[in-house]
Amino acid sequence: MSAPSAELLVLGLAAILQAVQIGLAAWSMNRDGLAAWNASPRDSTPAFSPLTGRLRRAVDNHFEALAFFTIAVVLVQFTGSNGALTATCAWAYLIARILYVPAYALGWVPWRSVIFGIGFVATMTMILAAIL
Repeated sequence: MSAPSAELLVLGLAAILQAVQIGLAAWSMNRDGLAAWNASPRDSTPAFSPLTGRLRRAVDNHFEALAFFTIAVVLVQFTGSNGALTATCAWAYLIARILYVPAYALGWVPWRSVIFGIGFVATMTMILAAIL
């Protein structure tokens, strides 16, 4: 078996990051005394602490960003567009997504948006590199 491309490796690491984010949000909910709600069918939504709310929104945001990044990686892989540019963009995406978690959780304004933008531009650059 050969080693995965940088882009595929980063995609796998981004999926692990998503799982870690889900765990952090769940930990924060449990810390807020919402363990029973967290294990329930969640028919209603309780009031979350600011930290829990931010962690949950960061999870949702990464699901959205991860969808675009997955498309970018698939396009790069299937078109054989792998190279220094796409590998650099993939790592930039992952670093941005890692930094995004504390940026969102701690309310770093305007840095949260700047960090998001770096990851988004990196992802769009990968897509353009694959289709142009």
